[in-house]
Amino acid sequence: MSEMLEIEDLVTGYGKQEIVHGISLSAARSRVTCIFGPNGSGKSTVIKAIAGALPVWSGSIRLDGRDITGLRVHQVVREGIVLMPQGGGVFPKLTVEENLRMGGYSLRDGRQVERRVDELIGEFQNLGRRRHVAAGSLSGGEQMMVAIARALVPEPRFVLLDEPSAGLSPAMVHDTIARVQTLRDRGVGVVMVEQNIREALPLADHVYVLAGGHRQFSGSPEEIRDDAKLMSLYMGG
Repeated sequence: MSEMLEIEDLVTGYGKQEIVHGISLSAARSRVTCIFGPNGSGKSTVIKAIAGALPVWSGSIRLDGRDITGLRVHQVVREGIVLMPQGGGVFPKLTVEENLRMGGYSLRDGRQVERRVDELIGEFQNLGRRRHVAAGSLSGGEQMMVAIARALVPEPRFVLLDEPSAGLSPAMVHDTIARVQTLRDRGVGVVMVEQNIREALPLADHVYVLAGGHRQFSGSPEEIRDDAKLMSLYMGG
């Protein structure tokens, strides 16, 4: 049986404002699960709650049947779930190597962190040439590569991607979405919030559409290729 990440009847928000109203979804390892929806639909809010960055007001989050609701961010990382924020979130003044080390903050063994940093810099060849370069001086696509490598340092079972193509050129959008394929090929489960549906949809194994903080659709990509149906879902139909 595939390892599963399951969210049931999730309610959360910011301050006193409820944004997500009882959403349920699931994701499997070695699969790409895409969450689409208009701005303000609760997409990013859902994955921030999964990552422990927002409190769960009610509902549950389970990993392989074990309740992980309410864990803090570093505890969630230790469970094997890593959030990559919108735009990658690199530390611009730190070098590529130092950024990757930050990805291992939850690991207790410093030698393991160094081993993982070396492995990933060797695997992502472009990073090897920029190992000692400040991440802020890299192109948008290279920064995204750093962010993906950093997310892989703790050897996660699931990576949560919050609009990885945001702010990138069309060419870099295609390249970034293609890199998500490499995560799936590694056996990592991907939960991806994305606005660029045309680029992301061909990669998806399962799709959810949110609107107004509610789940409007759950199914295969083939079921929502019709623009009229997708627009109806976006409008809450």
